[in-house]
This record gives sequence, structure tokens and C-alpha cells, in this order.
Amino acid sequence: MSPASTGASTTVGAVPSAASSDSRLTPGAPGYRRMSLALFLAGVATFALLYSTQALLPLISDDLGVAASEASWTVAAATGGLALFVLPMSALSERFGRRTVMTASLAVAVTVGLLVPFAPSLPALVALRALQGAALAGLPASATAYLAEEVRPRALVTAIGLFVAGNSVGGMSGRVITGWVAQVWGWRVAVGVIGVIAVGCAVAFRLLLPAPRHFTAGSLRPQVLAGTVRDHLSNPLLRRLYVIGALFMTVFGGVYTVIGYRLTAQPFGLPQGIIGSVFLVYLVGTVSASTAGRLVGRLGRRGALYLAGGTTATGLVLSLAQSVPLVLLGLVLITAGFFAGHAVASSAVSRTATTGRAQASALYQSAYYVGSSAGSTVGAVAFHAAGWAGTVGVGLLAVAGVATITLLGTRAARLATRPAPA
Repeated sequence: MSPASTGASTTVGAVPSAASSDSRLTPGAPGYRRMSLALFLAGVATFALLYSTQALLPLISDDLGVAASEASWTVAAATGGLALFVLPMSALSERFGRRTVMTASLAVAVTVGLLVPFAPSLPALVALRALQGAALAGLPASATAYLAEEVRPRALVTAIGLFVAGNSVGGMSGRVITGWVAQVWGWRVAVGVIGVIAVGCAVAFRLLLPAPRHFTAGSLRPQVLAGTVRDHLSNPLLRRLYVIGALFMTVFGGVYTVIGYRLTAQPFGLPQGIIGSVFLVYLVGTVSASTAGRLVGRLGRRGALYLAGGTTATGLVLSLAQSVPLVLLGLVLITAGFFAGHAVASSAVSRTATTGRAQASALYQSAYYVGSSAGSTVGAVAFHAAGWAGTVGVGLLAVAGVATITLLGTRAARLATRPAPA
């Protein structure tokens, strides 16, 4: 299907002329640092808000009198809302522009974030979190599409890696801050503090992000969107990348939803502030995501995915130990492997899609956050049924899925390059 028939932004789909190629951003060019900082802050706000209750689940369980599997819905509802709305929001970004949609999404999400601390019950809290996730849906796909349009292809993996690094910083800082604040003032004040921080990130994002120069408005017609989605889902490589993103996030969602319950129980018995500080290991994700471009350059995309999956699996096994240092080392490896794999897969989606990049990225993000919701829910259920070993078992199955799909991709690539018989 041609770019015109999909209604997608056409500037990045076609091979750019020398002039247009020269006008796209590269590291060191005017505007690149502003753009990188703006999207880094957007990533911080997105993950800080999206997972603001995750480190607080034991306190929410105690305050509202609910089990871990019920409290986990405060995370699953947010990621589920994002997964459901990311594709419609990407369509809006094709029509009204990436920067406009990202700005509106952050504005609504931070507003809801200021209301979350006042939720009177678990159902109300879950409903607000679902609304917040739906609002945040305008960020991930629009951000990667914006980068694909405004940054030269050779710098794309690095640029997306910086956005993903912002995700890791947001996830880390949100959990650390909420952990210590909640230990003194409770989970409601902690979530409110995250809302205020996100307001500051949203304002800075809007002031810093350069106006797009390579965006071409598309169509909002449902048949156009359906055709674009159908084209993407018919691409075997894109399908594999979507499932890989979902499986990596299943591991991550399950581990970090349940880890607080494990560390508050014996033999650890850690206080909430210390548990929040455990999330400092997200800094490892910041490094692994931002260096994903170099990793792909050395090992290739599939080699980088194998390494990310192996690192994650090793971390899962180490986390079974009854020793805090070994559990922390396991979390470091899980986090490094996850963020590297996510950066590699998401950037590969942007490079593979030649039209409708926002929809291609939206499908990836939808699968990714479906994996998060599934990991949060299934990981909590497995923990309730079999303890931490059950959660680790779910994670290892997901990593095995990543390895299998990557192996299938390797085999498909070899068959495609095999010379035809005479």
C-alpha cells in the first residue's frame, strides 16, 4: 500500500533527497540536545506516572485491605489503558502532529496524577489509573515517530535509546521517591509528589521540544488506519518484534510488581524506604538503553536480542537466592537485559516500517504494555500460588519465548539469503 493510500506521514517513508536528509538532526546539530532533553523528560514523566503505585503495592494492600493480586490492578489498569489507546492516539498524531498529541497527553496525565491520591477506594483508584494510562498513550508511539522523522537514520537507535533511558530514570526515581516519602507520610502523599514532579517535566518538555520540520499530516479515516495496521501486521519481522517487546515486558512487569512483597517478607523484612531504593538499579537500564546502538553495531540486531535475553534469564535465576546482594545483582541483570532488548526492538520497528511509522510504533507499544499488564497480573498470581519461584518461572518462560522468536528470525534471514537452486 502506498503512503498516499495509508494516509501516513510520507516524509520518512520515501528515500529523502539530499537536502531533506541534510536538514534532519544528528548528534551535535543545533536543536538535537534540546530535542533529546525534551523527550528524555517526557520519558521520565511517562514511567514515573505509569508505575507510580508499583513500589507502593504492599502499603496499598494494607490501607485498602486487599490482596497483592487485587492491588496489582493499579498497575495493570494503567498499562492496559495505555495498550488500548496507543493505536487511536497514534492516528491522532498522524493528523494533528506528534508534538501536539504528546503535549495534550502529558497535560491530561499529570492532571489525573494530581487526583489519584484522593481515590477513596480500590475501584476508584483503578479507574483513575486506567484513565491516566489512556492519556499517556499519546507519548510512546508519537515520540518514536517524531524521532524517526526528525533524526537521521544512523542516529535513530541512539536517539530512541535516550528516550528509553528517560523511561528508566522515570521508573527509578518514581519508585525511590515514593518509597521514602511513603515511609513517612503514606502512599497517597507519595503518589501526589510524583504528580507534581511530572507537572514540571511536562512544562519543560513543551518549552524545549523543537517544532517538527518533516511531518506531513495524514488521514483520520478508519479504513485508512485499518489498512495501515493490516500492512504492518502482515510483515513477519514486525510481528516478531511486537511479540518480543511483549515478552520482555512480561518479565519486567511481573518482577517489579512482586518484588516489594518479597522484600517486605521474611527472610528480608526490609522497610518501605529501603525497598524504594532498590529501584536505583534502574540506572543500569539507563546505561544499557542508551548504549543499545553500539550493541547493535557490534552484534547485529539478533545478536543484541540474544544477549539481552540471556542477561535477563541469568538475573532471574540469581534472584532466587535468599541473599540481598544476590537478589540485587539479579535485579541489575534483569533491568539491563530488559532495557537493552526494549531499545533494540523498538528502534528496529521504526527502521522497518516505511510508511505509517506512528501506527507501527503504536502496535509495538500496545503489545509492549499488554505484556506489562499480563506480567503484573500473572506474576502476582504466580507469587500468591508459588512464591517468588512462581514469578521467576513466568519470567523464564517469557525469555524462552524471546529466544525462540529470535531464532526463528535468524532462520528466516538465512533462508532469504540462500541462493535459489539452478
